[in-house]
Amino acid sequence: MMKDKKFMGLAIKEARKNFKSLSGGPFGACIVRNGRVIAVSRNTVLKNDATCHAEINAIRIASKKLKTYDLSDCVIYSTTEPCPMCFSAIHWAGIKKIIYGTETRDAKKAGFNELNISTAKLASLGKSSIKITVGVLVQECAKLFKEWAAMPGKVFY
Repeated sequence: MMKDKKFMGLAIKEARKNFKSLSGGPFGACIVRNGRVIAVSRNTVLKNDATCHAEINAIRIASKKLKTYDLSDCVIYSTTEPCPMCFSAIHWAGIKKIIYGTETRDAKKAGFNELNISTAKLASLGKSSIKITVGVLVQECAKLFKEWAAMPGKVFY
């Protein structure tokens, strides 16, 4: 549990970088392999690419660094439950475990345009064996939404 908090803390720290740049929302992700950080990224959707969610950006960085699409020996940490696009990318990258803080409904409640489908439902429908852990540093992850809401010039998408 301590290592999960450490890696989620890195995702939270990365998400906060958007409070200065406003290049994306309050979302961060961290990919870990054998206890070693491979990639840390944040959402950069507001740089005019709707696919640049934190998880997708982290997968791109990890794949480039490891020179492979196969991330089956990695774990991904995300400040918020991955959306269907991100869940699919995680699945196709072969990542076996997702650990996240807040849930999709929290992002929706905060004003983001989220689809009402959970990772658990996606895993069930797709018969995916991805392990899902919910609620790691949930209070700290939820605080990101409050901080974002207080930002002048923020954009909800």
